[in-house]
Amino acid sequence: MPKLEEFNGIKVYVYNGDHRPPHIHAIYNEYEVLLEIKTGKIYAGDLPTKQFKLVIDWLAGNEEWVLEVFYELNPQLK
Repeated sequence: MPKLEEFNGIKVYVYNGDHRPPHIHAIYNEYEVLLEIKTGKIYAGDLPTKQFKLVIDWLAGNEEWVLEVFYELNPQLK
């Protein structure tokens, strides 16, 4: 499970052997949210509003790269 980024106490991961839809895992303290990479929609979980907005902003600026990493780790889902 490669860590893609860490900022403001938030850790962003993409897991290998994962499932559709393509998503990231964002973890902040006891919170974890799975966000769809292309839409930024919550797939599962929860984050406080402030941290959620930070992750959405980060994802918007890194969407193509994150999607590449997701498919590199999960080629069976391409």
